[in-house]
Amino acid sequence: MTSLVRNVGTIGALTAVSRVFGFVRDMLLARVLGAGMAADAWQLAFTLPNTFRRLFAEGAFSVAFVPMYTRRLAAEDGGEAAADAFAGDVLSVFVWVLLGFSALCMIAMPGIVWLLAREYQDVPGKFELSVMLSRATFPYLGLVSLVAMLSGLLNARSRFGPGAFVPVLLNLVMIGGILAGAWLRGPGGSDVTVAWALATALVAAGVAQLAYMVVATRAARVRLKITLPRFTPEVRRLGMLILPATFGAGIYQISQLVDTFFATSLPQGSLTLLKLADRLNQMPLGIFGIALGTAILPMLARHIQSGNGAEAQRLQANAIEIALLLCLPSAVALAICAEAFTTGIFQGGRMTGEDTRIMGAIVTALVAGLPAYVLIKVFQPAFFSREDMRTPVYVAAGALTINIALNFWVVPRYGIVGLAAATAITAWLNVASLYTVLQIRGWFTMTGKLAGRIARQLAATAVMAGVLAFMAPRTAFLWSGGTLERAGALVALVAAGMIAFFAAALLFGALDRDLIAQLRRRRPVAKTEGPPNLSE
Repeated sequence: MTSLVRNVGTIGALTAVSRVFGFVRDMLLARVLGAGMAADAWQLAFTLPNTFRRLFAEGAFSVAFVPMYTRRLAAEDGGEAAADAFAGDVLSVFVWVLLGFSALCMIAMPGIVWLLAREYQDVPGKFELSVMLSRATFPYLGLVSLVAMLSGLLNARSRFGPGAFVPVLLNLVMIGGILAGAWLRGPGGSDVTVAWALATALVAAGVAQLAYMVVATRAARVRLKITLPRFTPEVRRLGMLILPATFGAGIYQISQLVDTFFATSLPQGSLTLLKLADRLNQMPLGIFGIALGTAILPMLARHIQSGNGAEAQRLQANAIEIALLLCLPSAVALAICAEAFTTGIFQGGRMTGEDTRIMGAIVTALVAGLPAYVLIKVFQPAFFSREDMRTPVYVAAGALTINIALNFWVVPRYGIVGLAAATAITAWLNVASLYTVLQIRGWFTMTGKLAGRIARQLAATAVMAGVLAFMAPRTAFLWSGGTLERAGALVALVAAGMIAFFAAALLFGALDRDLIAQLRRRRPVAKTEGPPNLSE
C-alpha cells in the first residue's frame, strides 16, 4: 500500500492547494458577479471547455493512453524509446484533432448554446453574451488537453507532482482576471466587463499551464517530437479505445452537461448557484477521487499485465478503504454544515443570503452521492487497465438514461435541488452496477476484513455527525457575521468534526495503523522526488 498512499498523498496534497486557491477564486467571483445574467453566461462559457476537457482529455484519453504507454514503457524490447515514439505519434495526431474539433465547435457555438440554454434567449442579451464568451474560452480546451496528455505521460512514469500542480496556475491567473475585471468595471459599471476579463484570463491560464508541463516533461528527460500525423496501428487502436472510454469514463461530466441543460431552464442564477455549490462537492472529490483514480490506473495496469491478480485485488481493496475513510466523513460533514459553508464562504457583495441558502440545499443533495463519485474513480480503472472499455459504457448508458428520466420528473417539482439529488442517485446506481460486474468476473471481491473496516468507518462517521448536528445550529449566528466570526465558526466546525471522527475511528479500529505509519513515512520521500490530475 506504501506506493499507493505516497502517490495519492502527493496528488491529494497538491490538489488541496489548488482547491484552496479555487475557493478564493469562487469567493471573489460570488462577491463580484453574484448570481445574475453575466454570472450565468460566464458559468456556461466556463463549463463547455472544462466539460470537454474532463470528458476527452482527462477522462477518455488518459484511461486509454496510460495503459498503452505503460505497457510500452515496461517492455523489454524498446522500453522508453518505444514509449516515447508511441507518445510522439499520438501527439502528432492529437494536436490536429484538437484544432479541428475546437474550430468546429467555435463555428457551431450558437447551436451548442441553443441546445444547452435556449431559455437564455428570453433575457435580452444573455444568449448573445453566452455565445461570445463561449467562443472566447474554447481555445482553452486545446491548451489544457495537451496539458492532460503530458500529465498522463508523467503519471505513467510515477511522476504525479507536475500534473497535480498545474491547476494552481489556473486558479492564480483566474484570481488575477477577477480582480482586473472588477477594477475595469469600476463602481456602477457593467458585469459584462468582468465576464470578458475572466474569459481572457482562462486562455492565458491555459498557455501558462502548457508551458509549465512542457518544462516538466523535458525535466523528466522525455523527448517528444511532433511530426506529420501518422495513423499507425497503435494510434488507430488508441482511437478505437477512446470512443467507448469517452462515455465510460465521463458519466459524471456528461451528467454535468445534462444538469446544465436543465439548470438553464430554471430561474436566473440557478446555473451559477449549482456550479458554486458543486465547488464544495468537488473539494473532496478532487482531492480523494481524482487522486486515487490517477494513482491506481498505472499501478493496476502493471499488476494485471504481469499476471499478478492477487496484487491487483489488494490494490483495489486498499483504494476502497482509503476512499471511504476520507470521503464518508467529508460527505456527512458537508451535508450537515452545508448552509454554514455556503453562507460563510460565499455570502457578501452581490451574493445574497437567499442565494446562499438555496446553495446550501444544493450542496446537501450533491454530497449524498460523494462516496459514489469517488468509488466510480476507484472501480473504473479495473476495467480500463484490462482495456475493457465496453462494460463502463453500458453501465454509464444505463445510469445516464435513468438520470435524464429522473430530471424530467424532479426538476419541475423540486427545482435545482431535485436536479442535484438525481445526480447523486444515479451515481450510486453506477457504483452498484460496476461492483456487481467486478464481482461476477472475479476481478474484485469484497473481503470480510474490508467490510469490517467500512463498518467501523460508518460508526466513526455517525459519532462525528452527532457532534456537528449539535454544534451547527448553535454557531448559526456567526455564519453571516464579520470575516473573523465566519472564519472562527467554520474552523470550529471543521476542527470539531475532525477530532470527533478520528477519535472515534481510533477507538473503533476504523484506522489501519499500517496506513498511518505509511502516511508518516511519505513526507521525507516526497521531499526527495523533486517538484511536486487536472482538476480545477
